[in-house]
Amino acid sequence: MMEVIRQWFRRFSSDPQTVILALVLLVGFVVVLTMGRMLAPVLAALVLAYLLEGIVTQLRQYGVPRLGAVILVFTLFLVFLMFSLLGLLPRLSYQVTQLVHQLPNIIGAGQDAIMRLPERYPELVSEAQVQDLINAIRAELGKLGQGMVTMSVASVVGVITLLVYLILVPVLVFFFLKDKDRIIDWMQAHLPRDRALTTRVWQEVNAQIANYVRGKIWEIMIVGTVTYITFLFMGLQYAVLLATLVGLSVVIPYIGAAAVTLPIAAIAFFQWGWTPEFWYVLVAYGVIQALDGNVLVPLLFSEVVNLHPVAIIIAVLVFGGLWGFWGVFFAIPLATLVQAVISAWPSAGQPLPAPYKTSEA
Repeated sequence: MMEVIRQWFRRFSSDPQTVILALVLLVGFVVVLTMGRMLAPVLAALVLAYLLEGIVTQLRQYGVPRLGAVILVFTLFLVFLMFSLLGLLPRLSYQVTQLVHQLPNIIGAGQDAIMRLPERYPELVSEAQVQDLINAIRAELGKLGQGMVTMSVASVVGVITLLVYLILVPVLVFFFLKDKDRIIDWMQAHLPRDRALTTRVWQEVNAQIANYVRGKIWEIMIVGTVTYITFLFMGLQYAVLLATLVGLSVVIPYIGAAAVTLPIAAIAFFQWGWTPEFWYVLVAYGVIQALDGNVLVPLLFSEVVNLHPVAIIIAVLVFGGLWGFWGVFFAIPLATLVQAVISAWPSAGQPLPAPYKTSEA
């Protein structure tokens, strides 16, 4: 076993391209892990510019000059940002406030329904089990209340930080789009020339991640909009809040849809009880999820790499634990990066890619 490790390390250290790829990955990981909070506006602007670059490229194919395409796309981005801040967020904030005020009543209605379970199904549920469940729920609600108090204390700092980000991020996005070629040339000038393996991995990941992230954003908007229209038509309370949760739930494959089912069912039950309307809401939500998984996802992600469900769940757990929501959002692209590195990494006896050639000035 030790001899195999020695041979692998000897081959690894003797291949400049492999060493360069490992160093690039290591430096990128360390920078994000150690300075992620400080560089959050820069990283967010990089991601947004990366997404908007696809639209700029399409406009350039129609003959639009790059500067004109950048200005047009950036203007549309600002319009969307203002709509989100002035149109969506106030309504979302209002519904969250209303839900917090109604939360004790919702919990009380749920507790009454749980207490009746031993009477209706004595062979399945006992009073001791119900009491244990209620105690566990109360304990979790106590932790939630403490977390909300802590969050409210830090809310002033959070608002100031958000305002700074709202100014910095759009400015950075514009310059990343406008000066893309200059930035890339500067980075390439500081990278070793013998980087064919790194270039190969980047090209493979770039082709897949771009389609995935753009497709995921479209999926969030389509699923959220359809859910909002459906819940609004059915008269369900907190339609904007629930539709936002459903839209964001598609970020976490397999887990998100199941997690959002609970608040939808709780609010529908509090509003209608065990009535046909309650079941209509659950059926409608199930239909939306079925259409998303069987129609929308194949249309949006037909060219995205096919990862095994176990790999997706592991990626969500690992990267979500490292970087929270954004780690979950980019779990599949990061898993794609890992897969591309593994597939491109030279195995024993496999020749390395040809050296990367740059044009001399």
